[in-house]
Amino acid sequence: MKKLFILLLFSAVTLQAQENDSNEELHIHKNSLTIGILQGGGSLIGVDYERMLGQYIGVQVGAGILGAGAGVNIHFAPRVKSSLLSIQYRHQGFGNNHAQSMVGPSYIYRARKWFTFQVGVAALTRTGPAWPANIQHPGIMLTYSIGGYIPW
Repeated sequence: MKKLFILLLFSAVTLQAQENDSNEELHIHKNSLTIGILQGGGSLIGVDYERMLGQYIGVQVGAGILGAGAGVNIHFAPRVKSSLLSIQYRHQGFGNNHAQSMVGPSYIYRARKWFTFQVGVAALTRTGPAWPANIQHPGIMLTYSIGGYIPW
């Protein structure tokens, strides 16, 4: 999973989307930075960076306090300032603080200005040493976050 995370991070930074000269207004913003609670792979406080790879497709990577994540996004409109569906990998904790890793879909709402929230479900891929031994993992969990985003 670390290799997948590194590959998505590299892709987000290096790939360039094709520009559509006939409708330049739709392609002004190709990047977005989201800051908030339970962002960055489900971190207590984290950030997610998204880069549009085409009109409707983007990739995101994020990190925060004891967590990291990555995702592939499908927007409902041909711009970064739109709501979307995302398939995300969340890695919560590192080393002896690793609690769980999950993968699953999320719906992400983006308002016209700055507000964003997401809700989804994720399936467990593995637990770590920080997961309490006396608690059985449910296997599928509700995921959610709230924050603000800045497009550019």
